[in-house]
Amino acid sequence: MGIGEKIAIFTITVSLLTFIAFFGRLPAFRNTPIGFVHRLLVIHIPSTLRNIDLYLTNGRITNGSSRLGHYLMYDKHPMVIIFFLGLVTASVGMFVPVVWGHLLLHQKLLIFFLVPQPYLFTYLSARNNNETYINATNHAAQMRHYPYDRILYYPGNMCSTCNFLKPPRSKHCSICKTCVSRMDHHCIWVNNCLGRSNYKWFLALLLSTGILIAYGAYLAYVVISPMVHDHYNSHADWYEYELSPDSDPSSWMTYLDMKLHYFLTYVSIYLEGGGLRASGVGLLALLTWPLPLGLLAYHIYLIWAGMTTNESAKWADWRDDMADGVVFLGHWRDRRDRSSPQHVHIPPPATSNSSSSSSLPIPTPPESPLEDEEPPTTWPLESRHILIRTLNGQPPQNLPSRLKSVADEESFERVWSLDGVENLYDLGFWDNFMEILN
Repeated sequence: MGIGEKIAIFTITVSLLTFIAFFGRLPAFRNTPIGFVHRLLVIHIPSTLRNIDLYLTNGRITNGSSRLGHYLMYDKHPMVIIFFLGLVTASVGMFVPVVWGHLLLHQKLLIFFLVPQPYLFTYLSARNNNETYINATNHAAQMRHYPYDRILYYPGNMCSTCNFLKPPRSKHCSICKTCVSRMDHHCIWVNNCLGRSNYKWFLALLLSTGILIAYGAYLAYVVISPMVHDHYNSHADWYEYELSPDSDPSSWMTYLDMKLHYFLTYVSIYLEGGGLRASGVGLLALLTWPLPLGLLAYHIYLIWAGMTTNESAKWADWRDDMADGVVFLGHWRDRRDRSSPQHVHIPPPATSNSSSSSSLPIPTPPESPLEDEEPPTTWPLESRHILIRTLNGQPPQNLPSRLKSVADEESFERVWSLDGVENLYDLGFWDNFMEILN
């Protein structure tokens, strides 16, 4: 096996493991081979190694590695950003000088346009933003962005760390140590939570990175393909193999084996003929460009479905419970006139004898809704459904007063799938997308 074949197999393996490590935990892969391998790598193998270490060293090795892994994955630090941008910088520095002399003018100009984008969008995704983090100053405004749907989010829940009512679609991040508006997930690649204001920059980062990597693979192909073409022409008879549709299975195996051998031979020429620097980076780009674009496709699906990564896990839990027959859907009744004005705090009148003291003071909104847990929102839809799990699989009975105020026990019916449940936050793909960009 030549150096090209070894590097190709190594690169393919690393790319596959990277995909499983980062995407295997997604709800969409929960019951697939990818999810199984992810659990094997993240749970079962580490557990086995820990048991062996407990027997041999009383857990010294795994305790140290656990602390390191916890720091890398669950603490706020710039190491992953440095690694990511350092990898981009090193790849560009190794690749561009070697292929520069073989490129046309428009290909060179496109390099100047594409290379800075991952740096820019990483910065925009990583910087702290007042619209993403929820604090005492902006809490009242954050409460008015989205209504409670009474499926994923209920009014009246307090954040025990931040000590204020949790706005709809928010989540407390233990890494950033704050509540995040429209929380999607905490991304270690940008060392920040992705929420209401910076999620769009994360999408731009995925798109720009995927395009840059794909363009690098294309440039490597443009520069090195003439060498491969000449080699193929000189050995055309060696690669030709006729295969009819009714060939036996052994012929198909021979055909696939020859195709694989041709691919590895191509890689060998790719590396040896094009130079290790240009060819190695080009091969890495060829095998990894689908990763950021695949993740982008998943987030486009989330936008189409009107949910975040955090909410997709919540919906997956509901779907599993529905399959067990323990979920009931009720239609909630409105308990107040939604058009009524929001309660505001009126300062006491001034005691001055000036003429201006007789005028009414200007109402000022409170820092948080004191008299009303559900202030009016700018969202065009309101919740009409409520979901409840029961432990015994029977319709809910003896509802607490909070739920009785919005739903009747007689209105609940068993629901078996998410098709019959309204997602309050889904306005349609275009409106969902425009809401992301705001």
